[in-house]
Amino acid sequence: MAENTGLSELLAREKFEHIARVFRKHFALGLETTGRDGEPVESLCSADCRPEFCRLVQQHGSGRQRCSAERRRAVEIAAETGQSYITLCHAGIVLVCVPIVDRDTVHGGMFFGKCLWEPVTALLLADIESRLQKIEDTRRRTPDGGGTDAPSSVSGPLSSALRQLPVVRGPQIHRAAEFLFDLLYEVGGFDARAIRWRRQRAEQQSEIGEFIRAHKKLGAKWQYPLQSERALLQKVKIGDRTGAKEILNSILGTILFKDIGDLGILKARLLELLSVLSRAAVEGGVDIDTMLEKNLAYVNKVMQIDNQEDLCAWISAALNEFLELVYSSQDARKMTQLRPAIAYIDAHCDQPLTLAEIAKASHLSVSRLAHVFKEQMGVTPIDYLTSLRIERAKELLLGTDQSCTEICFQAGYNHQSYFTRTFKSLVGMTPRQFRTENRRKVKFDV
Repeated sequence: MAENTGLSELLAREKFEHIARVFRKHFALGLETTGRDGEPVESLCSADCRPEFCRLVQQHGSGRQRCSAERRRAVEIAAETGQSYITLCHAGIVLVCVPIVDRDTVHGGMFFGKCLWEPVTALLLADIESRLQKIEDTRRRTPDGGGTDAPSSVSGPLSSALRQLPVVRGPQIHRAAEFLFDLLYEVGGFDARAIRWRRQRAEQQSEIGEFIRAHKKLGAKWQYPLQSERALLQKVKIGDRTGAKEILNSILGTILFKDIGDLGILKARLLELLSVLSRAAVEGGVDIDTMLEKNLAYVNKVMQIDNQEDLCAWISAALNEFLELVYSSQDARKMTQLRPAIAYIDAHCDQPLTLAEIAKASHLSVSRLAHVFKEQMGVTPIDYLTSLRIERAKELLLGTDQSCTEICFQAGYNHQSYFTRTFKSLVGMTPRQFRTENRRKVKFDV
């Protein structure tokens, strides 16, 4: 209970009441705060945080123990992932935990939910019946508070209590979870750097995992993502934070696709990637002495980290630093002129395009566009367009059964022979050879 006393000191009652009042105004749900042990901190709980259904389930020792263990587990998962944990509790109703973390210390969780995803149906009743039968020593309660020797079932008081629970659809639950997360950390005044780092790490691992699963499903053969690396350099040079992050995660996924779990190889790959990013930053206008000094710190940091998740999250944070350095060093006026052209190419790369059309979109002359683009991006507008089209073609070759002719037109080319020559010059093989080679199942990768 000592840790719960500390939690009530960390989050003052007045702050909790403000959080509960604002949250109820938007979502009409009460809040329950527990320590890391899963036990409620009564002074930090709404009066209606435990509906009648929960009270009936918790009337017996086994039910209380299960609720406490479940909240303890929810706090652990939410704190580890750095985000709200949404689940069905052991009794079958919705439970959401927002982790309470200050700096790097986990203090507990703030719970809400105690509701249903959908109105009561026969299927839902059967599911909850099955769950409640697992609660050892639970007895069916009568309205006067007495009991019988029959096993618990969703009938009588429990059925009535279940039907009194509010119905809150999935999207609304997710909105409420995000809302409470932000509200809690803003009003509570907690240092959210650690928890946001954990969230970033969990989200990134999810994206990387999805990338690896998709490539295994396709039976793709591993090859180092040189094209993605070039695309990352271009995004760094123009300060495109979102685009750079997406490409970085695909590169990390490609690396881990082949050597997942091998920390030494991952560190070596990241050191290579840091070198590439440093070059892009210098080409983007960052002072070389500043970059050399940063690089020494980056190398030391890579060698100190001892797990895959933190390494991936850290390189993402380092990427943000590169982008900030480039943004503060580059010619802002030129980049402002260039961004509309890049956006136009990205949006229309599958259509016939001319330099004149791209220049018009950026309000520049053709010659000025060509000069600024080459100066800032390191490639011509046409080279940039070509790289986008070939990447699109590769995706279609691996992800669909369309013919090479169909893919040629979808990638923005009018002549298959020209498409094939261009593809081979950049990839080293024809489109058909690329599909055959990369779709060949590799038993060791399955």
